[in-house]
Amino acid sequence: MHPTLLPTPEIADALAANRPVVALESTVISHGMPYPRNLETARALEAEVRAAGAVPATIAVMDGRIRIGLDDAALERLATGGPAVRKLSRRDLGVALATGTLGATTVAATMIGARLAGIAVFATGGIGGVHRGAETSFDVSADLDELARTPVCVVCAGAKSILDLPKTLEVLETRGVPVLGFRTDEFPAFYSRRSGLPIDHRCDNVQEVADILRASWTLGLEGGVLLANPIDDGDALDADAMEAAVAQALAEAEARGIKGKDITPHLLAALERITGGRSLTANIALIRNNARVAAGVAAAYAALRSDRVGPMG
Repeated sequence: MHPTLLPTPEIADALAANRPVVALESTVISHGMPYPRNLETARALEAEVRAAGAVPATIAVMDGRIRIGLDDAALERLATGGPAVRKLSRRDLGVALATGTLGATTVAATMIGARLAGIAVFATGGIGGVHRGAETSFDVSADLDELARTPVCVVCAGAKSILDLPKTLEVLETRGVPVLGFRTDEFPAFYSRRSGLPIDHRCDNVQEVADILRASWTLGLEGGVLLANPIDDGDALDADAMEAAVAQALAEAEARGIKGKDITPHLLAALERITGGRSLTANIALIRNNARVAAGVAAAYAALRSDRVGPMG
């Protein structure tokens, strides 16, 4: 294992024994939700993964190491750290490790940590993508390039609805990233089940997903696989109402000059305020659902890995 990694004994043992492990990001704790809901959600996600038969591995950077798995004290440190917790993407990892910075990992940075540890499946809420107005701002998330280069399956509820979803899918296609729909033919729009954008391949069970992961990685193809898992019907929000809320939040951000990596945390907080908390409730529900599905995929893929096939073997 890479020397910068510090896995918990449980995770080290699980990986050595080829038991299913699911990576979880830490920006949802530090930058995605207010305290104490962030800490409650972090604990709930780990419980969902365990209940589905896998081992949770929340990833963060602490004290000069990439921590693979966090105890409750570490989760609380991230949840209450405020501005002292830096939001880390690919470009920030080296600096954070060298300087001992406390950092929460984005989708891109979590994928890197998962790959180094040998974890094949990662659950998040929604990936980053092409921001609205990117044709002039050039604001495109590093998550998309990471998906093109790092062999990890990312289970998500689509891309965050604050983004330009058609352009995000175009970039994923250009980068050669397989986008699979889990029991859906349509790319989900985070808070809503439907976006009107078709997905090329539908998977109706976790075994089919695992088979595709092995087939892709056995070919030696670089890059990850995106598994789009829609929010449950009972938790979904009205698409038109959310589009109006996103437009209002974006206008507020522009008026305040908020850009770059600060834009997503601001917009999520603004949406929570505009929707009276409904967006946060939906966000928690969808990421818990993704954790359950990811655990099933991890278990199915671990069974296939018994023959040591693929880059994750």
